[in-house]
Amino acid sequence: MLLTVITSSYNSEKTIERTFNSILQQAVRPLEYIVIDGGSTDQTKLIIKKFEPLFLKEGIIFKWLSESDTGIYNAWNKGLRIANGDYIAFLGSDDIYESNALEKYKLRIEKSQADFVCAKTRMVKADKLIRTFGEAFNWYSFQREMKILHAGSFINSSYFEKFGQFDESFQIVGDYELLMRKGAKLDVDFIDEFLVEMGAEGVSSALVTKSLKEVKRAKLKNKIRSPWQVWFDYYWVLFKIKVKQVVS
Repeated sequence: MLLTVITSSYNSEKTIERTFNSILQQAVRPLEYIVIDGGSTDQTKLIIKKFEPLFLKEGIIFKWLSESDTGIYNAWNKGLRIANGDYIAFLGSDDIYESNALEKYKLRIEKSQADFVCAKTRMVKADKLIRTFGEAFNWYSFQREMKILHAGSFINSSYFEKFGQFDESFQIVGDYELLMRKGAKLDVDFIDEFLVEMGAEGVSSALVTKSLKEVKRAKLKNKIRSPWQVWFDYYWVLFKIKVKQVVS
């Protein structure tokens, strides 16, 4: 079984070496690693070139390109078009895998053959734990709120063949929208361990508000909730965020 990991980057010189090192420490083979850079103007491309022979030396199939894109889902779709893996993951350029993470993912994938295999994730900002994500999948809960993270999770390549690639009209929640397409038949397997650490440097209140609006649009597009339920979910989650901001 071939696992593919795709990383999109743009001006990621401060974080991407740590991401690359977390890939190099994984023992799983065969492994395909794809980097889609958005035409960085800092040192990112030089770092990619520096690591290319290191990936090849470790027996990792490595591909990369650097050109302008229209957003993260445009970059991910470019990666999908050159990916050969049976299962495909998306790891941010400020995210890392924990030690032996890919071995644990592979073992679970071989047993479950699920559409989506995810694990617990730590969100970190300036070395400070901000939040943790991850819980056993429940379709009713998933309809209301995204409580599992795409970071580092693996999707069966056959899912893309059947339901298509990412909708590039979304900027933040295209991964959530993608998983909605199968509806209640979505098969998710959850690993109750922290396998990914995700950077939170770009998270802001404005981004959270924008994401909620996109979630609303994604639900209406896929008709997984009635319009009144979608609006209720929107205001309920917004209310919870406001309360948390007040008490924290």
